[in-house]
Amino acid sequence: MIGYVTLGSNDLPRAWAFYDALMAEIGAARTWESPTGVAWGKKRGPGIGVMKPFNGESATHGNGTMVALAMPSQADVDRVYAKAIALGAKDEGPAGPRGEGFYAGYFRDPDGNKLCVFVMG
Repeated sequence: MIGYVTLGSNDLPRAWAFYDALMAEIGAARTWESPTGVAWGKKRGPGIGVMKPFNGESATHGNGTMVALAMPSQADVDRVYAKAIALGAKDEGPAGPRGEGFYAGYFRDPDGNKLCVFVMG
């Protein structure tokens, strides 16, 4: 079971502003802050953090790495996907059906990290 996921950034103020707005859209808030990282989450659930890499090297996104955020409905997928794009995310596949029982939208944050918002059923 996943407790949290961290993503790296080379521009922390920009990344934190992006995720503050995106996480607010899904009802998540900051749960932890330090000079080199911020994490967001909901009560009793997994979280997502954005921080400077611990080793001090430049942050890079992983090829094939993706964070998927579960949504309660297709309308929520549409809304959060649209918010991400409005915040400057790059489209990686617009919100819509992806086979039977799976509805998702894909995007990359300003640092190139790939995210998905989805609902099953």
